[in-house]
Amino acid sequence: MRKKLFAYINTESEFEENVAEAVNRYFLNGADGLFLYSYIAEDTYKEEFFHMIKRVTENLALNYYVGCHVARFEDVKKAFYTGASAVVIPADGLGDWSVIKESADRFGSDKIFVELNAAKADSEEGVAALSAKAAKACGLGAGGLMFKHVTFGPGMTAFLKTLSVPVMIRDSLVRNSVEDVLGAEGVSILATNYYKNKDIRRVKESLTVDGIDMYHLESALPFSEFKKDANGLVPVVVQDYYTNEVLMLAYMNEESYNKTIEDGRMTYYSRSRQELWLKGETSGNYQYVKALSLDCDKDTILARVYPVGPACHTGHTSCFFTDLVEEKNESLAPSEVLEELYSTIVDRKAHPKEGSYTNYLFEKGIDKILKKCGEEATEIVIAAKNPEKEEVKYEIADFLYHLSVLMVECGVNWDDVMTELAHRR
Repeated sequence: MRKKLFAYINTESEFEENVAEAVNRYFLNGADGLFLYSYIAEDTYKEEFFHMIKRVTENLALNYYVGCHVARFEDVKKAFYTGASAVVIPADGLGDWSVIKESADRFGSDKIFVELNAAKADSEEGVAALSAKAAKACGLGAGGLMFKHVTFGPGMTAFLKTLSVPVMIRDSLVRNSVEDVLGAEGVSILATNYYKNKDIRRVKESLTVDGIDMYHLESALPFSEFKKDANGLVPVVVQDYYTNEVLMLAYMNEESYNKTIEDGRMTYYSRSRQELWLKGETSGNYQYVKALSLDCDKDTILARVYPVGPACHTGHTSCFFTDLVEEKNESLAPSEVLEELYSTIVDRKAHPKEGSYTNYLFEKGIDKILKKCGEEATEIVIAAKNPEKEEVKYEIADFLYHLSVLMVECGVNWDDVMTELAHRR
């Protein structure tokens, strides 16, 4: 079982800027994921907690789990709306356990963890009671368990081996060592705040040396199978993972390629300086690996990255900012068309134009916009009953326009929608 090292952040009584700083620091230092939680039950505080999580993770290229006090299914739904990969439901204070089943049925068992307190599992009776709660949670559909206050005695160690779902341990590493936790059979994730200001990559390297199979990037092919130039180099086309914008062209030798796989940050070979070059080492504009692909001839690498800051030394986002030849054609890429439509509607709202139908909708307000969305959706249904696809196409286009107006009115953009769809994959 490949293990992961998460960082946990208890956001209770923390200033948002401090949480945001910690989130960014853990990401840059190589955490495999984050566990962000607050178990305060008061609804107003809970709402602010969800809003804060959305703000501090807005541009985060890292999976994170959210833990919150759950009084009803709505709490779990709102936790997922922050963009969380999974939601942790604490058993302590959970009144109606059926919310676990409702949440698992709606979002999938693999995305629902239940947190159990293992403080009393230092005796046979304590382990038996913990086992009963774990069985109850899993029976209701929980696809994972989180344990806190764990002591790795014989009973607890044996119990962990019996579990067939992913297990996360939340531990500050005051009583237990990282080797105790991640070395335990059945444990797949350790969430800790112990490495707040430390290079977590080095920790994972050390654990791997000690025989603990830590999660890390792994190349499907060795560099020796790539076709290289006379100097042992392979060109690398670098692309933004989220926008698909081509950022730069660089080169790798075997050492820089292996360093990239090991570190998770793009390391190139500088032909001018004749040395390895960790992108961002001087500027801070690191590029984090999301995917590496090899072309059909095995002589060019496509690197899809999460860039921190611009790729170009001039300060431009991309090194390819000088246009040489361009034939102006209308783009048919769905994302570009929808983004352009959205931007036009945003501009029309900010700068009203006399006679504009879009401005007419904004002036009439949300009820009028909703009415038009409903009407256009009905038109799609009617058109779909007819054999001509042209009519369906026309009505869908009408609906997408009105939907875009609604999105602008509600402050939702296509990135928000695509992120939500991506989380559902």
